[in-house]
Amino acid sequence: MEMLSNREVLREIQDGGLGDWRKLAQPLTARYRLADRVTGALFVAAVAKAAGYAGREPEIRWGRGGIDVALCTVDGTTGERGVTAADLELARAISGLAEEHGLTAVPGEVAQVELALDTAGRQALAPFWSALLTGEPGHLVDDTVFDPTDRVPSMWFQPTDPHDTPRQRWHLDLWLAPEVADARIEAAVTAGGTVVDASNAPSYTVLADPDGNKVCVCTALDRA
Repeated sequence: MEMLSNREVLREIQDGGLGDWRKLAQPLTARYRLADRVTGALFVAAVAKAAGYAGREPEIRWGRGGIDVALCTVDGTTGERGVTAADLELARAISGLAEEHGLTAVPGEVAQVELALDTAGRQALAPFWSALLTGEPGHLVDDTVFDPTDRVPSMWFQPTDPHDTPRQRWHLDLWLAPEVADARIEAAVTAGGTVVDASNAPSYTVLADPDGNKVCVCTALDRA
């Protein structure tokens, strides 16, 4: 199936009846508040049934904040992950099921964490990290290690020039709904952080903690 661009997905979120959903790094994600756990169980069963009819495998996480549903297609040949028209169709059906069950969408609360490692030697490092995180050395798609069962966050390798001077190699990429990114950045700055680079906002903004450790706050805006 053809993967849709971020711009295409964002257009559907804005104009295509997908207001419950937000695009993160790879998946299309929604979060719903629960009135009670019995209703939550009925909703999950209904989502599973709809997904089965559609031949899809959504990721469903039920936690204290509610129920998170993530939709993502994995290309059977390349392993590429992204959102397809089939994912959008199922997302609309799930939004309808949530409304039927009286669930409240809270799209501003969706989030995804990716691990990022700066390196000039991805080919040498990737098998180690794939084996460590997933149990197999070959779970690499382009520049990113993906666990096929999504037990752990994805990890990608950011190219850098070789260097002798020690510097930070690890950072987190925190993906958020676009409408909450600025408030989250402001909260982090108020808590002692600093904005290191906002030149690529709203795509991503680089922050640092009081010790200088960096993190990127990312959104799907201004991306292909």
